[in-house]
Amino acid sequence: MTIPLKKTQCVRIILVGDVVGKPGVAMLCDSVKWLREVLQVDFVIANAENAADGAGLTISQYKKLVAAGVDVITLGDHIYRKKEIATVLAAETNIVKPANFPNSAPGRDHCIVKTTAGVSMAVISLMGRVFMRPVDCPFAAASRVLAELPKDVRIRICDLHAEATSDKQTMGRFLDGKVTAVLGTHTHVATADEEIFPGGTAFQCDVGMTGPYRSILGRAIEPVLNTTLTFDPNSFHVATEDVRLSGTWVDADPLTGKAVDVGRVRLHESELKQWLKQRALLSSQIPLAL
Repeated sequence: MTIPLKKTQCVRIILVGDVVGKPGVAMLCDSVKWLREVLQVDFVIANAENAADGAGLTISQYKKLVAAGVDVITLGDHIYRKKEIATVLAAETNIVKPANFPNSAPGRDHCIVKTTAGVSMAVISLMGRVFMRPVDCPFAAASRVLAELPKDVRIRICDLHAEATSDKQTMGRFLDGKVTAVLGTHTHVATADEEIFPGGTAFQCDVGMTGPYRSILGRAIEPVLNTTLTFDPNSFHVATEDVRLSGTWVDADPLTGKAVDVGRVRLHESELKQWLKQRALLSSQIPLAL
C-alpha cells in the first residue's frame, strides 16, 4: 500500500466507512494507531450505525470506539435500532444524527470539535431520500446547519448516508465550495470516484465498509443466499472472515477550509497485525533513557 505524504500545513481527516459488527469494531479500534502514525491522520470520523450485530450502536461500543481514539461518530438509517443509544445522542458532543431528521429525534444535527493542533472542525450527517426511509429535505437541512456554524470553523465534513449515487452527486455539487468534503456511506461498497470539485470540496460516492469482506455487505453469505433464492426467512448474522478497514482521507487547508487532496485507503487485518507486531518489536528494542 502506498501511503501518501500529508500536504504541508494541512489537516488530514479520515471518514471510516460503515463499521459492521464486532469484527468491524475490533478492526477500527486496532487500526487507530496505524491511522495516526502511518497514514498521518489528525482526525478520525467513523460511521458506526452497523456496529451492533449489523444494525445500530450500543453504549458500550460507543465508549470502546471513543476510548480507542475515534474523534466523532456518525450514524444513519439504523441510528435508533438500539434504543439505549438515545441517551448518548442526547448527552455527548462527539456523535451526531442526520441533520434532516426531525428536531424531536434524539441527537445533535452537527458537532464542532478540535484537532490536537487546535483546529476547529464541524461534522455534519445527512441522509438521502432515494430508496431510503422518508426524511426531511437534506438540502434544506444542510443550508440551515451551515448558516448556524461559526465563520471561523472553516473545515466542514459531511457524511452523506444515502443509497443512490445520483442523490450523493447532487448533494456534492450543491455543497461544492461550502464544505470541505462530502463523503458517502451506506452502500458498504467503496467507489472509485474520489475527486475535488472546482469549489474545493472533496467528494466520493461511498467510502466503503469496515468489517468482514467474505460476506454480502458484511452479512454471512449462506443465509442471505438462501433467503434470496427460497424466501425462507433467516437471521442475517454478521460474517467473520477477511476483515478490512475502508475509509477515505482528505487533506484540508485550515485557513480556507478547502480540500487539497483526497484518497482511499483499505487496510487488511493481516497487514495491520504485521505492522502491530513490528511496532511492538521496535518498541522493545528502544533502550530506556538514563
